[in-house]
Amino acid sequence: MRKIEFKITKAEEGAAFAVYVVPYARRNEVVGKHGDALKVKMTTKTTRGKKANEQLIEFLCQKLGIEKKNIEIAAGRESKEKMIVVVGMSPSRVEDILLN
Repeated sequence: MRKIEFKITKAEEGAAFAVYVVPYARRNEVVGKHGDALKVKMTTKTTRGKKANEQLIEFLCQKLGIEKKNIEIAAGRESKEKMIVVVGMSPSRVEDILLN
């Protein structure tokens, strides 16, 4: 069996990482890893659409202490598997905040 590890990679101006979103949670929270993605539980009823994506961005901004202009969903807007890009923060800093 192949071992898959969660990885935050260096993007051009910051960090990029995969997120696996689980809807219908009691609260928004990072719960660990899901394969090569960060597993995030969200209170939304869906993982798709503008409202779900905005809630994910707001949650990550709050956790990372950054402004919305410094984060975006680069891929997966209509999926539970999304690629997030954070500008101005190193991969190691993002990992320290989100997984500790």
